[in-house]
Amino acid sequence: MATETQTKKNTQLAMPWTVIVYDDPVNLMQYVTTIFKKVFGYSDEKATALMMQVHQKGRSLVWSGEKEKAEFYVQQLHSYQLNASMEKED
Repeated sequence: MATETQTKKNTQLAMPWTVIVYDDPVNLMQYVTTIFKKVFGYSDEKATALMMQVHQKGRSLVWSGEKEKAEFYVQQLHSYQLNASMEKED
């Protein structure tokens, strides 16, 4: 039983986590683009495309990967006053 629990726990940690950024009425589009470039190292084109998705659809999946890195990215985005969260991918 302990092995099964450990395997389940490791599988949960290994599952991809996504970082979602939500639209807000405060931050300017250029500011959001700049933050995406700074936090994730995205090109101007990719950062702009993600920002437009946030602006037009109200949210965008901006990154996917391991849980610890997702938590770090969400913290960074919050420090720049962006509305962000993380979700576990199914």
